[in-house]
Parts: sequence; C-alpha cells; structure tokens
Amino acid sequence: MSPPGRPRPLTLMFLLGMGMASERINCPSRCSCQYLEVNCTGQQLQEFPVAIPLDTRQLILAANNVSYLPAVELSFLADLVYLDCSKNLLGDDLDFTFIGVAKLVYLDLSFNNITQVTFSTFSHLLSLVVLKISDNPNLVTIEKDAFANNTWLRHLDVSRTGLTFLDTSTVQDLPNLRFLGLSDNLWHCNCSFLDFITWMTESNVHFPDADNITCYTPEGLRALKMPAAEAQLHFTCLTQLYKRDYVFLCLVGFCIFFAGTTAAWLAGICAVIYELHTSKGEEEEEEEDT
Repeated sequence: MSPPGRPRPLTLMFLLGMGMASERINCPSRCSCQYLEVNCTGQQLQEFPVAIPLDTRQLILAANNVSYLPAVELSFLADLVYLDCSKNLLGDDLDFTFIGVAKLVYLDLSFNNITQVTFSTFSHLLSLVVLKISDNPNLVTIEKDAFANNTWLRHLDVSRTGLTFLDTSTVQDLPNLRFLGLSDNLWHCNCSFLDFITWMTESNVHFPDADNITCYTPEGLRALKMPAAEAQLHFTCLTQLYKRDYVFLCLVGFCIFFAGTTAAWLAGICAVIYELHTSKGEEEEEEEDT
C-alpha cells in the first residue's frame, strides 16, 4: 500500500502517459516536435500545419508544397523567432502575412514563386536580422522602401532571381547590413544603375560569389563584372548624349536666342523713346528761349 499523500504507481503511470499523449496531440501531424521547435521538413504538406504549440520559437516547413501562409494562424505564434519556408510554392501576395510575428529574427523564403516585395511585405518585422529570398526566379520587383523598417537587417540574399534593377537607397539605408547576395541576376547595367554599382564598390558590405555578380544587359556589357562595368558606365554615361539631351540643348539654345533677341528689341525701343523724348525737350527749351 502506498504511503498517504503519494500517487500510486498506476496513477503515476497514467499521469505520465497523459503527459506524453498531450505532447503528441500538441505536435502537428507528420511533424516532429521538441522543446520550442516544430520541424515539418519534407512531409509533402499542402497547407500550413495546424495544432502548432503556441510557445514555438522555431518552425521549419522546408521542402513542402505550401502555397499560402495564413496571417491569422501565424499571429498565434507570437514568440516565433525562426521561420524556414524554403522550397515551397509561396507566390504573389505576402503583404501583411507576418504582421503577428514581430519577434522574427530569421526568415528563409528561398526557392519559392515570390514575384514582388513591397513595403507591406516585411514592414512589421522590426527585429529581422536574416532574410533569404534567393532562388525566386519570378521575383522582378523590390520596391524602393521595401526594407525601410528592417533596420536590424544584417544578412540579405536576393541571388538567382529575376531582378534587373535595385534602387541604391533600398540597401544603402540599412545601417547594420553586412552581407548582401546579388549573384546570378539579370542586372541591366545602364546609367540608372550606375549609382548602385558605385555604392557596391565603395561600401563595407560583403558580396559573396562576387565573380557571378555581372551585367546581363546591354549586350556590350554582358558577363562584365561590376567593378569593370562601373568604369565603362562612368565613361559612357558622362560623355554620351542621348536624343533627349540634344532636344534639351536645342530648346535651351532657342530660349537663350529668343530671350537675347527680345531684350535687344526692347532695349532698342527704349533708346528710340528716350531719344525722341530728349529731342522734344530740347526743342521746347529753344522755343522758350526765343
């Protein structure tokens, strides 16, 4: 007979069994769970898993077929700091998806079908340090202020996407940025891109795989590495005049000519009027003298 106040062996086993069952119930189907971590890698999931423990800090959904991240379900995971959604089917609209996971530090969205990044995509992730959106071949647009709120961002990877242009201020205004992946993109190295290339050569940011950060267009600069492209663009952009430049110069010349002609005409009229007025005054003086 068990001493008073102590649970009987059968009761203890029942309680332990209930605890283990509770852990299994709280872990999503086809996922493995351990302390503060849920790992659903490569389980061919079609949708965001349900029954994720609310205290989860690390969630790994890599290598599945998830095409949509529900903002409401994500917002229940308020303590989430690490989210890996790489190698899924996430597509167009991610705006406001991460509004409820403001503590997120690490986010991997590589190998998906993302097409654009706007201000509303990551603006609520004020603690974000690592962002990987590489290997999204349909990613063609990153808005100028897309990372304006991500001031703690240290590691950003946009390699192997469909990007042809990136505004300098998009990354220049990130005070903690130390690592920027840009390789194997379709960079259009024209005069508008010169500021960005100059910033690359002068900044303290590390660019991995720098040998593959090359121009894709125009044809004359294809496969040219960025430092060499900068020298070429400096020469081209500072010496070459385009049709609109000639039109502008012609308009300026015409305006100057017209202004000069008008000024000369007005000066001549004023001189004639003054001469007539002076002559009339002298004639009146002579008449008074007589």
